[in-house]
Amino acid sequence: MNQNLTTDRQTFATHLECSITGERYEADQLHGLSRAGRPLLVRYDLDAVRSAISRDTIEARPTDLWRWRELLPVRQTANIVSLGEIETPLVPLTKSGGPNVLVKDEGRLPTGSFKARGLVMAVAMAKELGVKKIAMPTNGNAGAALAAYATRCGIETIVFCPDDTPEINVREIAMQGARVWRVNGLIDDCGAIVGKGAAEGRWFDFSTLKEPYRIEGKKTMGLELAAQFGWKLPDAIFYPTGGGTGLIGMWKAFDELEKLGWIGSERPKMFAVQASGCAPIVRAFEAGEEHAERWEDASTVAAGIRVPKAVGDFLILRAVRESGGQALAVGDPAILKAVEAAAKQDGLLLCPEGGATLAAYHQALNTGLVDEDDKVVLFNCATGLKYPMPEAPQALDRTQPIDFDAL
Repeated sequence: MNQNLTTDRQTFATHLECSITGERYEADQLHGLSRAGRPLLVRYDLDAVRSAISRDTIEARPTDLWRWRELLPVRQTANIVSLGEIETPLVPLTKSGGPNVLVKDEGRLPTGSFKARGLVMAVAMAKELGVKKIAMPTNGNAGAALAAYATRCGIETIVFCPDDTPEINVREIAMQGARVWRVNGLIDDCGAIVGKGAAEGRWFDFSTLKEPYRIEGKKTMGLELAAQFGWKLPDAIFYPTGGGTGLIGMWKAFDELEKLGWIGSERPKMFAVQASGCAPIVRAFEAGEEHAERWEDASTVAAGIRVPKAVGDFLILRAVRESGGQALAVGDPAILKAVEAAAKQDGLLLCPEGGATLAAYHQALNTGLVDEDDKVVLFNCATGLKYPMPEAPQALDRTQPIDFDAL
């Protein structure tokens, strides 16, 4: 077992807080949304954390997700469920991106996507709080991560996905022990089924931001970036935004790190990247709204960001605006072109959602929102190996004369 996980300990989590009203909720109790119908945020005794550990302590530990255990909510080590959540690398994208462009390649995580971060934390807390049955809507990768972690600790899981979810994701979910159902609708239609079953007491609702702990897992992306950049932060972050949990989580992480005195007050410009076929956050940002209306007839090759309405819309918009960033939409042709460019020029296979961040970076560069000298991080949220690729049909008949010049 990783040496980070060998001893019992108490977390520094003190309570939960409604993200819109500030109302306090008890820790160590099972919660969904707040009474106002909004996400709950975990709060910590950061003064006690600062007294207990230092940046040097963190740096001396193995570089995995659990090195940040004092800033995570799981009380007892015995409740941690792990499949080996590594710190993901920053990969230069010098040819298709630029001299200061790095990709944080989340496809290296268990189940091949950054959904592992949020779901490992949420499942560990479900285990700690005695949950026996979970249901969740998914566009693919979140369902796969939930299935893996819930199966590992014996929690029964039912997953609902749109009927055009990539086949590999549906089979992955089923293979890893969940019951998976294809639904003739979008992810929020799947979420409505989950919500109805939860209201009837059939299961606990694990929809994005409808439980408090996925944010805490996703915020480790921001914690890792701070450590990887020498306790500074990049100038800009481009994040593929559907439910937006990771963007919200990173913004929370930066605030906690500053209060600990581990980083300064500087913040990256946060760019929420959506597909032009499903861009509710972009539309709300441009209109100056705090909440985003549902996007009708959502359609994009980047299934992971095809989220017509996000329950944490106001938190996404707040982070983007406070950072001086933008919400940007890119079309499917630009997404596919970016995926091809990264693969053929830099040898890095991005998922479509990761391709969207590269396309958005070039858009931002061309319009002056970022400069070539800016240190930029793009998030590749899943391994490109899960997604369809162009055919490679050329074949060679070894029994015939071979034209080596033509090869």
